[in-house]
Amino acid sequence: MERFVSYLRVSTDKQGKSGLGIEAQRHQVEAHLQSISGELVTEVVEVESGKRNDRPKLQEAIALAKAYNATLLIAKLDRLGRNAHFLLGLKEAGVKFVAADNPSANNLKIGILSLIAEHEREAISDRVKRALAAAKARGTKLGGYRGYCGNKDDLAKARATRTQNALQKAKDYELLFTRINPDGTLTMKDMASMLNNEAVPTPSGRGHWQGVQVKRIYDRLAA
Repeated sequence: MERFVSYLRVSTDKQGKSGLGIEAQRHQVEAHLQSISGELVTEVVEVESGKRNDRPKLQEAIALAKAYNATLLIAKLDRLGRNAHFLLGLKEAGVKFVAADNPSANNLKIGILSLIAEHEREAISDRVKRALAAAKARGTKLGGYRGYCGNKDDLAKARATRTQNALQKAKDYELLFTRINPDGTLTMKDMASMLNNEAVPTPSGRGHWQGVQVKRIYDRLAA
């Protein structure tokens, strides 16, 4: 059975507090899950102010989908499908995606839209570079001396990359750990048992959770 993390969103605090729009989206999600016999593991609700573009709850939903190895299920694609920040974020996160109100907008379609968004971003970057080059040609002084930046030792770079990857992997589990152990009273062994019961994949994707793996993630997050 395919597992899902749903993401619901409303545009104003008033809508969020009243529940207007949320129940309709929830019904869309439930209908989609029933049609494919899918399992909802958790739900995340975003209340947007209309001025923010980072969507912290969307990032939370993506992190939980990665931790559960689940598909991100969005109730309403609507204008999010035209938002370059959203599309590129999905592409870079590498999570599976489907929209309940438009099931055909799967990873392939989102991939195509994200490529268009990325092309637009690159076009903007190219225009900025050409403008800077034109300014430099006119004699405008750009920037300043930043000092010599030599190449780092390859082993040190590789070690730093491994450390960064391990930290990112730990961060993928941070929200999930907080949800199942909010007050920090569970033992590492109890945490491992709960993760196994929830069928949460281990960092390697193999075997079952052990207390030492849970402790290792907590240690990386605390470092």
